[in-house]
Amino acid sequence: MAKRDYYDVLGVDRNVTKEELKKAYRKLAMQYHPDRNPDDKTAEENFKEAAEAYEVLSNDDKKSVYDRYGHDGLRSSGGGSAGFSDINDIFSHFSDIFGGSSIFDDFFGGSQRSRGRRRGTGTPGSDLRVTLKLSLEEIAAGVNKKIKIRKHVKCNDCSGSGAESGTSTKTCQVCSGSGEVRNVSRSVFGQFVNISTCNNCSGEGVVVDQPCRKCVGDGRVQEEATINIEVPPGVNEGSYMTLRGEGNAGKRNGHPGDIIVVFQELPHNYFSREGDDILYDLYITFTDAVLGTETEVPTLGGKALLKIDSGTQPGKLLKMSNKGIKHLNHSGSGDQIVRVNVEIPKKISSKEKELLKELAKQSSFKKSSRSDEKNFFKRFGI
Repeated sequence: MAKRDYYDVLGVDRNVTKEELKKAYRKLAMQYHPDRNPDDKTAEENFKEAAEAYEVLSNDDKKSVYDRYGHDGLRSSGGGSAGFSDINDIFSHFSDIFGGSSIFDDFFGGSQRSRGRRRGTGTPGSDLRVTLKLSLEEIAAGVNKKIKIRKHVKCNDCSGSGAESGTSTKTCQVCSGSGEVRNVSRSVFGQFVNISTCNNCSGEGVVVDQPCRKCVGDGRVQEEATINIEVPPGVNEGSYMTLRGEGNAGKRNGHPGDIIVVFQELPHNYFSREGDDILYDLYITFTDAVLGTETEVPTLGGKALLKIDSGTQPGKLLKMSNKGIKHLNHSGSGDQIVRVNVEIPKKISSKEKELLKELAKQSSFKKSSRSDEKNFFKRFGI
């Protein structure tokens, strides 16, 4: 199967900057990351494809060859793409490129697939989940929300190190700073090496000699923090956004977790939502339907006048353009659809009844003769 153009894979043009390239790759890596798409082979292949494209286009030499000769040029030059066959291969490959710090650590807050942490980096913090309730008005235009949340934050007394002021950490004597313990065993089949995380330092390679009194050596304390959330217009019930690095602080300067903000749409008094359109039920009197009128209706942006033509039938849908919800990923807005309902009075006075009887005698109020009804009656001899 022929490979797709790397620029098409990442959705960028050939004049893309390094920052734009990284941003495009970030988006795809987040979308197809294996931790978010467990047992999804298609997502895994897309993840590999995006990593391969980024690996080539982020390398000036390889990009130059690819721009001139395409995939064939990379193969003939011997400087082809990594051709990743395994997810762990991707992580280790980018770890080498970025000097021991994988790009996925930046994007995903540290993957459980990574092969150990750097010495002294601490334990990664956990993610937090927040449900954010939004009114239809807030969803329609977008909103900036500030919420308070209790979470682990870096200890100010020790700057997150976990060590008492004036002291420092020291190399773990058990693992000699590697963060790993190797156990060698022999059998008739040969020698086996079992590598496990050092329990004495939790894989950090260092230990705290004199723990900070405020955080008791944890490097973090629990406090109430204010989080700013920029909600774009057009989000849906159950959709979410990720605030990178805003979750719980990691132990002893470990990478912080994320906050997953899940959106919940509150019921509205007047409107129901259909995609980016909103539906409003308007109730008018029988006389207004016959004579026509101009009435005031609510919208997401305030009140507006709506013209009702004479002879408007019950159930007719009237469109108020661009009065709906702003589209999430492109310009423009949905519409407000007004459904006309004609109210029939349940009780009328004797005088009103006489007036209606007189109206019923007029030609405009007599039941219209429809050809399909006549044919129906004729067919059955009615």
